[in-house]
Amino acid sequence: MFVDTHCHLSFPEFDQDRHEVIERLKEAQVSVLIDPGVDVATSRKSIELASQVDFIYANVGLHPHEATQPVDECVFAELARLADSPKVVAIGEIGLDYHYPDYNRSAQHHAFREMLRLAQSLDMPVVIHCRDAWEDMLHILAEESHSGMRGVMHCFSGDVEIANACIRMGFKLSIPGTVTYKRSLLPDVIRSVALDDLLTETDAPYLAPVPWRGKRNEPAWVRLVTESIAHIREISLEEAAEAIARNTTELFRLPAS
Repeated sequence: MFVDTHCHLSFPEFDQDRHEVIERLKEAQVSVLIDPGVDVATSRKSIELASQVDFIYANVGLHPHEATQPVDECVFAELARLADSPKVVAIGEIGLDYHYPDYNRSAQHHAFREMLRLAQSLDMPVVIHCRDAWEDMLHILAEESHSGMRGVMHCFSGDVEIANACIRMGFKLSIPGTVTYKRSLLPDVIRSVALDDLLTETDAPYLAPVPWRGKRNEPAWVRLVTESIAHIREISLEEAAEAIARNTTELFRLPAS
């Protein structure tokens, strides 16, 4: 019933109790989970986990924090090879992040463009991370979208204007647990866009929703995100969950459940 389109379940934070976490998410009626890679090693782990659990899928990606210097071409070649794995449904987590002062703009831009081109060559959606870089992000997407592009703005943090710009370019907005935070801009975004443009995620182990803010996040708690969307839009939980599940299946071309 519920879907977590972005959960780092293969990360070390879950090594001690991954089986129990999976049991809890099943009890919470989470029927789809997508585990994104952030470099070659984590992409391999995502694929390995997805191969073990039927409702878990993997992404292959290169996070902007991995582009602190020019990325070797062999990295892109290996990610392209991994993307051919049967359970890989998208290229991501990729993007731009200018939050920390030592970021390498040119290296991030090159890596981002290479990963966008890989996705287009494979006809796969992209899962995009953007923090403090919206102007450059939208500019690069406009330049690289000549062949058509689709995907999701992971852990969306922009305002209504940015949301509409992303949607016009063919992207859906993935809503994380921050929607439950008091100063979140997301309620305004959720009210202003179509339900068909929304996805849900936890970004676990990060960004736990209220009342677990500050704790390790879990995929079972994506239900709270869906409940928030339903409350904000004044619709039933079932309507919100069904629409988000449909959006997820269509975007990532998952088997019909």
